[in-house]
Amino acid sequence: MSLDEKIQQFPASPGVYLMHDGDGTIIYVGKARSLRQRVRSYFSSSGDSRYHVKFLMAKVVDIEIMLTDTEKEALLLENTLIKQHNPRYNLNLKDDKTYFSLRIDPHDEFARFTIVRKRPCDGARYFGPYSSGAAAREVLRQMTRMFPLRHYPLSACMSRTRPCLYHQIGQCSAPCHGQITPEAYAVLVSGAMLFLEGKGRQLIAEFKRRMSDASEHLLYEEAARWRNLLRSIETTVEKQKVVLSGGDCDVLGFYRDGERIELALLFIRAGVLSGSRLFSVVWELDDAAAISGFLQQYYAGSVYIPEEILLPLAIEDGRALAELLGDLKGSKVTLHLPLRGTKRELVVLAGRNAMTAYRDRDEKAAAVEAVLADLCKRLQLARLPQRIECYDISTIQGRFSVGSCVVYTAGKADRNNYRHYRIRTVEGQDDFAMLREVFLRRFRVEEGGNAVLPDLVVVDGGIGQLNAVQEIVAELGLTGRFDLVSLAKSRVLHDAAAHDVQRSDERVFLPGRKNPVVLRQNSAALLLLAAIRNEAHRFAIGYHRKLRGKEGIASALDGIAGIGPKRRTELLKYFGSLPRLTEAAPEEIMTVPGINRTTAEAVWRGLHHD
Repeated sequence: MSLDEKIQQFPASPGVYLMHDGDGTIIYVGKARSLRQRVRSYFSSSGDSRYHVKFLMAKVVDIEIMLTDTEKEALLLENTLIKQHNPRYNLNLKDDKTYFSLRIDPHDEFARFTIVRKRPCDGARYFGPYSSGAAAREVLRQMTRMFPLRHYPLSACMSRTRPCLYHQIGQCSAPCHGQITPEAYAVLVSGAMLFLEGKGRQLIAEFKRRMSDASEHLLYEEAARWRNLLRSIETTVEKQKVVLSGGDCDVLGFYRDGERIELALLFIRAGVLSGSRLFSVVWELDDAAAISGFLQQYYAGSVYIPEEILLPLAIEDGRALAELLGDLKGSKVTLHLPLRGTKRELVVLAGRNAMTAYRDRDEKAAAVEAVLADLCKRLQLARLPQRIECYDISTIQGRFSVGSCVVYTAGKADRNNYRHYRIRTVEGQDDFAMLREVFLRRFRVEEGGNAVLPDLVVVDGGIGQLNAVQEIVAELGLTGRFDLVSLAKSRVLHDAAAHDVQRSDERVFLPGRKNPVVLRQNSAALLLLAAIRNEAHRFAIGYHRKLRGKEGIASALDGIAGIGPKRRTELLKYFGSLPRLTEAAPEEIMTVPGINRTTAEAVWRGLHHD
C-alpha cells in the first residue's frame, strides 16, 4: 500500500502521528484533533508552502498513527513520545539547570528557606525562578534582613551552646534557643511567603494591625519589632510597580528569524512584574506549533503554573492544553490571546524582550567569532579554534596529584565536558610524566572509538611543557590533528632600582619556534587564553583540595575505635563539618543517633589527641 493510500484510510479522530524517514527513524511527532485532516494537509497542493515544511515532507517515507480518546490524551502521548525518541524536527527545549528557586515547607518545625533547582510535588512552597544562584542568594539575603528566619539546619542550630552570629546582628530570631515562640515564628514565615508572592501591600496592612495591637497592650518591644519590619518592607514595596490587576499570570513573547526562535517569558505575580526567563530554540515548522510545544515542555518541568498565560498568537490545541495545565496545577488555567489593552501591551513588551535577546546573542556570537579569528591569525593556527582544551597539573610533592581538562566551545566554558584525572602511575614530583598520563588517557582512542578532538590544545607552562606534550601527541599519532600551544604566566622582574613592581608579559609558545609570541596585553585574544588557563588551574586545585580534605577527615576519624564509615557519615552529617565536631563536648556528640557515651568519649579523646 502506498503512503497516499494509507493516509486516505486514516480516521477522523484525535491521536498522534509519527513520521519515519527511509531508515525507519522517527523524524517528527505531532498530534491532531482529526488525524486524517491534519496529515493530509501536509501533502495537499494547498497545504503549507514553506520550504522547510516541504523539505520535511520529502524525507517522510512512512507515517504511523496512535489513536486516543480525547485531544488532551493526544497531547500527553505526544509529549511522552517526543521525550522518548527526540525527533529531529520537534522542538527541543533543553533543561536549563541555571535557574533556581527558593523552597520553604511551612509544616517544618521552625521552617527556613533553601535554594533548590528542582521543584517536586512535596507539599512545600516554591518561589522563583531566579536567573542564577547569585540572584537567588541575593533575594534570600534581603529576605533575612526583613524576616529573621533561621539560616542553618535545625540539628546544627540545636547542637550549638549559644545562638549564632546571625542572631547577634538581627538576622535570625534564634528559635533554636527559645528566643521566639513557635506562634510568632510562624507569623514571620507567613509574612515572608506573602512578600515573595508579591502581596506586599496586604502584608503591610497585617503588620500595621499587629503593631497597633501590641502597642495597645503596652507590649512596646514587640511593637518596635513590627515597626522595624514594616520599615524594611515598605522600602522594598515602594520600588514595585503594579502592571496588571488580578492574580498571577505569565506573558509569552516570541521572535523568529528563519529557523531560530527566541522566547521570552515574563512573570507577573499579584500584578507586579517579578522576573523573566529567555529561551533560544531551533524550529523548522509553523509558529503556533512551536508555542504549543514550548508550553507543554516548559510547564511539565515542575515549575509554577499561573492562573492565566498570555500568548502572542492563537494555537490550535489551546483548549486541550489549558485543560492539561489545569490538571497539573489542580485548578483552572486560561490561555488567552489579548487583542487590546494592558495585557496586549505586556505581550508586545515580552516580544520586544525576545527580539532584544535574539540580537544580543547574535552580537555576542559575532564578537566571539572575531576574537577566535584574531587568535587564529596571530598564532598562525591551522584551523579556527572553535573547541579549545586546556590542561593543568596540581600536586604537593607528588601527593594527591591530579590533572584537569577544561573545554571552551565557541569561546564559552563547556562545563559538561570538563574532566578530572587522578594520577595513578607517577610517583613523586614529575609534572611532565603526569601530563603524559593525562594525555594518554584523554587521547588514546580505543579500537572502534570515536573521540571528539579539539581544534586547539593549551598547556599551562613554558617551552618545556610544550615540547613534552609534542612528544606525547606524536606518540599517539595525532600530530597535525589539532593545534598546540603553551601559555606561560607573567613573572615578576627583579629590579632593585625600580620604584614599582615590574612584571613580564604573558607569553605564548608555539611548536618549532624558540621565541614566544607576545600578544598585546589586555587584548581580547590574550584575555581569552588567560581565562581558559586560569579556569584549568582553578579546576585542578579544587579537585586537589577535595582529595586532601577527604584524606584529612578520614585520618582524623578512622583511627578511633568504634567509628566506621556509617558512624563517620552520621557524625559529619549531624555537625556539618570536622571543626564543629571537634568543638563539641561528649554530651553533644551523644545526641547523634547510634552514638553512646563510651563512643562519644572515644571520639572526643581521638579528636583532641588525648
